[in-house]
Amino acid sequence: MAEFNTMRTAAGTRSAAIDEGLRAHMNKVYGTMSVGMFLTFLVAWAVGSSPELLSIFRDPMTLQPNILGWIIMFAPLGMIFAFGAAINRLSAAGAQLFFYAFAAVMGLSLSWIFVAFTGMSIAQVFLVTSISFAGLSLWGYTTKKDISGWGSFLIMGVIGLVVASILNIFIGSGALAFGITILGLLIFAGLTAYDTQNIKVTYLQHAHTGDSEWLGKAAIMGALNLYMDFINMFMFLLQLMGNRE
Repeated sequence: MAEFNTMRTAAGTRSAAIDEGLRAHMNKVYGTMSVGMFLTFLVAWAVGSSPELLSIFRDPMTLQPNILGWIIMFAPLGMIFAFGAAINRLSAAGAQLFFYAFAAVMGLSLSWIFVAFTGMSIAQVFLVTSISFAGLSLWGYTTKKDISGWGSFLIMGVIGLVVASILNIFIGSGALAFGITILGLLIFAGLTAYDTQNIKVTYLQHAHTGDSEWLGKAAIMGALNLYMDFINMFMFLLQLMGNRE
């Protein structure tokens, strides 16, 4: 009996340690994401509020991108692929630095919204996005339902959105743009819940290894995924709800 009680106490101690580690891991994920978000909107506001800086990338009147603007527009996508390819060779500190550089470049690509939309409109949409994101992420974290099967369908949906968005740059169809916006909102809402659960499950599967370097990089990757979910939800909602200047 004494041996059983000792084993039960040890198991309880390990469980408590894992729970505490999971909370710390999720706090790091959300904290890193929040810093990246702040950096993105700071850069976007600084450039978007300065016609001189904005003119480097876009025409301040028509907001049409120049060659450098097109490069900046697609640079975040290229950086995501580069990040995924280089993550195993980076240290946790290097991965975090890369994420913040990515967030700054994303800010450059989004700077035009501070000219196209009113400041109040941007603030309202940001608030709506924050509330929606928090609810979806909380559900993904607490639900007992296994939603891992959503992943392949959601990723296919993202690929379809990217292709349709690039196609619509040349077509300029308002109906297609509206359809992309609605589908995009649904897809990234699903990804928010999916990514949150995946971050939690991944930690629980690897917590016993004690590899702090790997877990640190996993937290950065988790922050990147949730960051992208938030940014895309924000942009789609801005297209729907935003008041243009």
